[in-house]
Amino acid sequence: MASLKAATHKKGNDMTKLEDTASASLRSRLLAGAAAAAVLLAFSAGTASAAANCIKGDRKAPYTIGWANIYSVPTWMKQTEGTITDEVAALKKDGLVKDLKITDAQGNAQTQIQQIQSMIDANLDAIIVEAGSSTALDRVISDACSKGIAVVNFDSLVDTNNLTAKINTDSNEWGQRAAQWMVDQLHGKGKIIIMNGPAGVSVSDDRRKGAQPVLDANKGIQVITETNTEYNVAPAQEAMTSLLFANQQIDGVLSLGGALSAGSVMAFDRQGREQVPTTGENARQFLELWKEKGLKGWATMQPNWLGALSVYAAVQALQGRDVPAFVKVPLPVIDDSTIGGYLARADKFPADGYIYSDYDKALFDKLLAK
Repeated sequence: MASLKAATHKKGNDMTKLEDTASASLRSRLLAGAAAAAVLLAFSAGTASAAANCIKGDRKAPYTIGWANIYSVPTWMKQTEGTITDEVAALKKDGLVKDLKITDAQGNAQTQIQQIQSMIDANLDAIIVEAGSSTALDRVISDACSKGIAVVNFDSLVDTNNLTAKINTDSNEWGQRAAQWMVDQLHGKGKIIIMNGPAGVSVSDDRRKGAQPVLDANKGIQVITETNTEYNVAPAQEAMTSLLFANQQIDGVLSLGGALSAGSVMAFDRQGREQVPTTGENARQFLELWKEKGLKGWATMQPNWLGALSVYAAVQALQGRDVPAFVKVPLPVIDDSTIGGYLARADKFPADGYIYSDYDKALFDKLLAK
């Protein structure tokens, strides 16, 4: 939601009616009173939006930031952490950040809770969270907020709103658009496999939920089966290889993650099966295979710089800016008309990484202004 804005002049029309019958002296007094009221309203609106949620107490720069990660093994997470450390380095130069504390829960939500509690006990100024569970972290995050710590949650979101901000693309829209592209490619009829990320992770679950209404509306699309794997190529390839042995007809792969798509394409290729329309993400390996195999593909992007934006938003909140409670980052579309631009920059990213778009302070300010 956008920041509160100053109130506009009210009662203009009513005052016009009064002017029709009032004396010149009375009109003068009324106009003077209205001007004073407008100034008071504008001042009140400005002061009402002085602080973002959770921010209280005497917290002054330079700040100590905590990065509570659920797991750091996937390349997407490593790249995301890279944007976080880069942003912290820039903020250190500006004298706004003192230190960054990083934890890795290795996929265990209970461990992540303990690590966040340790950050609270250490009275860090801000905690950035990539949640391992949409519900399990609610209490500890609310506790951090109650103690005046800025809490910014991105990508995999928690249910509670007792935090400073949530930052994400629209995962529901992600799934809906991918499913609609698949329906269009197959002209509303065919057998597909759905590849999901880990069950219980909000970004994975929300993408899948977004796809369902489209599938429900197109009864000619038959879902043969579904997979849930880590966002890594190897397990995705293994899962798809098993499914290829079990299913002679597969007309499309509705993949809801980039590494999953790369694993699928590789499985088809190694089994000598003809490639089918496949959705995915901005994983470098998937985009390169798409071009190499002449694939019919569609993809979007979960920008790794959501992590950097979260750090920036937390610092802005600590400095008194009214950061929106939810920051929606628009989804780009990668198709045959745009894939070339991504691949032209491929050598700047790891072979198993994600080709994400550029970002800077101007972009962050624009997103936080919505």
